[in-house]
Amino acid sequence: MSKLDYKSSGVDIEAGYASVELMKKYVKETMRPEVLGGLGGFSGAFSLSAIKSLEHPVLLSGTDGVGTKLKIAFLMDRHDTVGIDCVAMCVNDIACAGARPLFFLDYIACGKNYPEKIAAIVKGVCDGCREAGAALIGGETAEMPGFYPVDEYDLAGFAVGVADEKDIITGQEICPGDALIGIASSGIHSNGYSLVRRIFELDSEDAAGKLDEYLPELGEKLGEALLRPTRIYVKAVSALQDAGIRIRGCAHITGGGFYENIPRMLPEGTAVRIRKDSYPVPPVFELMKKRGDLEEKMMYNTFNMGIGMVISVREEDAETAVEIIDGAGEKAYRLGEVTVGSKEVVIC
Repeated sequence: MSKLDYKSSGVDIEAGYASVELMKKYVKETMRPEVLGGLGGFSGAFSLSAIKSLEHPVLLSGTDGVGTKLKIAFLMDRHDTVGIDCVAMCVNDIACAGARPLFFLDYIACGKNYPEKIAAIVKGVCDGCREAGAALIGGETAEMPGFYPVDEYDLAGFAVGVADEKDIITGQEICPGDALIGIASSGIHSNGYSLVRRIFELDSEDAAGKLDEYLPELGEKLGEALLRPTRIYVKAVSALQDAGIRIRGCAHITGGGFYENIPRMLPEGTAVRIRKDSYPVPPVFELMKKRGDLEEKMMYNTFNMGIGMVISVREEDAETAVEIIDGAGEKAYRLGEVTVGSKEVVIC
């Protein structure tokens, strides 16, 4: 009987080294002047010298993963965009508080380390970090044979940002009569995929073929619509702040859709009214509603329905806010207004 070693147990240390070498060129592209040291240490170092100009700097953090959207990446054998989703889910959350991302860390757990696949995942993370202005200062790739199937992995991340205490968005300034601005999503983003997979029968043996099917209703293949990465809204929020627009409240529309996320930004005594016809709902949601025979309220309580972020501003700032968001590369819509109530979301 041959002697046991780590590789024969399913963990290939040499593959880990190869992964790091392949991803280095992507990681370097995310660097900021505040990053100290290089890739490969036991921790990531980030100088706080750049935030000395803030009166009362506050660090804000967020962590999240990509969820079962990863199943779509596995079926399509495409891994270079889910990293963007991972970054977006974290940095959009801290942007809701008015924070600007400083740095990001990722965690990849896999059944087998295929260096090119890991590098593709990290490339996506780096693409997201560059868009958010965050440095990727560290991460971990854990090869866990017997725990994950050899062709599967999980991906999660952690972001840290900074805001001056006086500029933190708390929602407490929201008043009845304020305008609601919605920023368009790119599609489903990274929530609701357990239901998405049921609707399109993507746990079946011919799932890969279904994803490769061109659907006239979408104007593209199903897989392209489902794998499209989450929008990152950091630039849009920062553009509003830089223009002096006071964001009174901000909600990232993730799992729970409109009904669960918008109330999180509302103070007591307020509610919102949203007009369904104020923006175009992307066709993928209409297709899911039809194929799954889903109730409309459930759709708005599960998916983002084409709006990835909702902000509240003074009515007199609304038109300017829309122009600024559009100028930052996103698409904004006047969704409705804040009303008197008990944190209800009325969609009419």
